Amino acid sequence: MLKLFKKTKDKIPKSEIINEPKEPQKPAISKCGKPLLLDNSRWERRLHKELMSLIKEPPPGVTVDTESVQQNLSEWKINIKGFEGTLYEGEDFQLLFKFNNKYPFDSPEVTFIGSNIPVHPHVYSNGHICLSILTEDWSPALSVQSVCLSIASMLSSCREKKRPPDNTLYVKTCNKNPKKTKWWYHDDSV
Repeated sequence: MLKLFKKTKDKIPKSEIINEPKEPQKPAISKCGKPLLLDNSRWERRLHKELMSLIKEPPPGVTVDTESVQQNLSEWKINIKGFEGTLYEGEDFQLLFKFNNKYPFDSPEVTFIGSNIPVHPHVYSNGHICLSILTEDWSPALSVQSVCLSIASMLSSCREKKRPPDNTLYVKTCNKNPKKTKWWYHDDSV
């Protein structure tokens, strides 16, 4: 609301209060420049379908914390076990997936949570994961299952347990949302 009045101690007459027209909200735009038609029920149906698939036929070592999903469909806790024969064999990790109403056109926010965050060159001690499919290489064709498999594969291929070289600085200065980080993908060998 914009108020127009003279510099006096008088009250503002109602005739001088002008409502500013609200800016129309711009529709979400896809990477190819076309507007996205978003509808809450569509993303919720997609999440429900993925959830049922993940519960009925989970990838090896992956389970859904169904109690967390019952409380909030837009936040899932997923448990991942370290694969046999890897540096993480026998270890249990937990991922937190946060979805917004632009899913699957917008990637979920994915972080490791809990007391056991894997020590890995692409995993920061605050749980943030440097993985291109979680940001710039995301595609609506990907799913929670494919993200879990990518993270499990990333852990399985690790040859040395160590934190990223910039871990301390990153954790002190980063945004709480890892999707707001401008990642530099330079090391595909881990």
